[in-house]
Amino acid sequence: MIRAGRLLAALVVVAALAGCAAEEVVAPEAVVSASAYRPGGTPTLSLITMISNRSGSGGHSALLIDGEQRILFDPAGSWHHPMIPERNDVLYGMSPQFMGFYMDYHARETYHVVVQELEISPATAASLIAAVQAAGPVPQAQCSLSISRVLSQTPGFESIGTSWFPARTMERFARLPGVQESRIYDDDSDDNLELLQAQARAALSQQQAAAAAQN
Repeated sequence: MIRAGRLLAALVVVAALAGCAAEEVVAPEAVVSASAYRPGGTPTLSLITMISNRSGSGGHSALLIDGEQRILFDPAGSWHHPMIPERNDVLYGMSPQFMGFYMDYHARETYHVVVQELEISPATAASLIAAVQAAGPVPQAQCSLSISRVLSQTPGFESIGTSWFPARTMERFARLPGVQESRIYDDDSDDNLELLQAQARAALSQQQAAAAAQN
C-alpha cells in the first residue's frame, strides 16, 4: 500500500508538471525577419518590472535588448499584437510605437512600470539575444526565474543570481554600475482587454493608410 501511495503521488506530480508546460508559439522566420526593428546607437539592456501600487510586490518581469535588432523577452507575458511576431516569448519588431503600447498596457491603476537601462557591449547584446531565444517558452509565474537565469549566466551579471520574485531581481539589477532607472504611471483601468483591441485597430489603420499613400 505504501508503494502504491508513492506511485500515485508521483503520478500526480508528473501530471501537475505537464499542466505547467508552456505552449510553443513560433512565428515563421520570414515574418520575423521582415518585422525586425533596428534602433541603432549604443547597445542597451533594460529590465522591465511591473510593481503593485498597493503592496510594492512585483507582478511581472520582461527584458528588452537593443543590439543589432531590438527584441523583447516577455516570458509568460499576456500582451500581444497582430503585427508583432513571437517566437516562444521573444517578441520582434518592437518599435517605439509598440513599446509604447506595451508600457501602456502594463501601467494602470494597480501597477506601475520600472525600467532599468544599462549600456552593454555589442558582444553582450548578441549573447543575451541568443540566450533568451533559447530560453522559451516559459511556464506561467516563471518570468523572473527565467530572466534571472539568463542574466546570472552572462558575464558581468553573475551577481543577479536566480529568483522567482520580480521585485528581488529588480533590486539586484539596480546594484549594477551605470543603471539608469525610470518609472511609468497611469490610471487606466485594470480591465485592459479593450486597450489591446484598440491598440490592434490603431496600428492596423496606420499600416493601411501608409499602404494607400504608396499606391
